[in-house]
Amino acid sequence: MVVAGSPVASNVGRDILRRGGNAVDAAVAVGFALAVVHPEAGNIGGGGFMVIRLRNGEVQTLDYRETAPSGASRDMYLSGGSEASVTGHLAAGVPGAVAGLTEAHRRYGRLPFSAVIEPAIRLATDGFVIDDHRSRSIGEDSSRLVLFPA
Repeated sequence: MVVAGSPVASNVGRDILRRGGNAVDAAVAVGFALAVVHPEAGNIGGGGFMVIRLRNGEVQTLDYRETAPSGASRDMYLSGGSEASVTGHLAAGVPGAVAGLTEAHRRYGRLPFSAVIEPAIRLATDGFVIDDHRSRSIGEDSSRLVLFPA
């Protein structure tokens, strides 16, 4: 069973397991798929943590949280009156997600990395139908999205 914040991403993980992948392969595939279909839950511009229980019972952890930019200060994230921690270059941390997911796969994955990330590449290339949540989210963020034209 694979559970994620998106049925599309859950199906990606399920399919990885059916192709002989292990739990880490599925988790990494889901992470990259979420970056495409549900970026709030799987943001390659962010970071995360992974706790892995190995077959022998040993527990391993990976910390790949993003780090604050060098121009940031601890207090700017606590200040209620400033937008600096929400909008602009100081609001963006140095991402750790891609490195962390890649490292998890390197250490513990079974399938080739290309097979694990292929579903996310396919979703990004071929597209997917957005759900009601994604549609509302884009609408709610439209005032900030227009600040950064593509």
